[in-house]
Amino acid sequence: MKPLLIVLIGPTGVGKTDLSIRIAENLEIPIISSDSRQLYADIPIGTAAPTPSQLERVKHYFIGTLKLTDYYSAAQYEQDVLTLLNTLFKEKNIALITGGSMMYIDAVCKGIDDIPTITDETRQQVLEHYQKDGLNALQNELKDLDPEYYNIVDQQNQKRIIHALEIIRQTGKTYTSLRTRTLKARPFDILKIGLSRPRPELFERINERVDQMMSQGLMDEVKKVYPLRELNSLNTVGYKELFNVLNGEWSLEMATERIKKNTRVYAKKQMTWFKRDAEIHWFHPDEEEAVMQLITCHTKDL
Repeated sequence: MKPLLIVLIGPTGVGKTDLSIRIAENLEIPIISSDSRQLYADIPIGTAAPTPSQLERVKHYFIGTLKLTDYYSAAQYEQDVLTLLNTLFKEKNIALITGGSMMYIDAVCKGIDDIPTITDETRQQVLEHYQKDGLNALQNELKDLDPEYYNIVDQQNQKRIIHALEIIRQTGKTYTSLRTRTLKARPFDILKIGLSRPRPELFERINERVDQMMSQGLMDEVKKVYPLRELNSLNTVGYKELFNVLNGEWSLEMATERIKKNTRVYAKKQMTWFKRDAEIHWFHPDEEEAVMQLITCHTKDL
């Protein structure tokens, strides 16, 4: 029997953290995080990282392990997780990974495609286009050339948009076609469990969580990292909006409402991405007993 990797996924705010901890406690295994922002040590509030008490209950990997100035990619994450799984599976035939970073999940489950090396000329062309015409021009170009990727990418993340356009210009093919072509074999089986809630319920939870973050001191956290605001690690919902407050451009009330809106938009993009995967078994987070039964069926012989 191959070892089993349980993948618990779902949109932001759906309730993955609490359920993943209970699953891990039940199976007596650690948790592998697949959140691309919780990797960074200095921003636990805005990334909704597990609390110290939650981290005490279950050992977590890839939480707060990087400095904001560190470079990290989905390709690096793929290699790091595969190396870790090789060690964990020697101790037990079951492992658990959870999070909402779609590309990180796909990197582990499917592998990163072999994207061609970008020439300096192409890189410079895209950079000059960005510097001359701004992010909006690049967004429009991506929408025209690869509408499928445009619909799922964080359109405020200039690094990802620039990277996609570099590849499109270099190869003459869509980034989507290059990202979805190759499925790498894995030496373990995969059980994908998705959590979802009705949209009004999820959106209400998101709004409440943003209010909770603000009461927990998100603005103080943002002030501490403000000098590093140009870093890609801080180009994320919650920080971008509050940077505008510190820049004197927005009121705190406006920024808070915009964080809620942008988080809801991101959650919809996550669900669009996940719904394409027919291998995911979907549950409401309250259906914990049914989730546990499914896991038991897949792990009873391990």
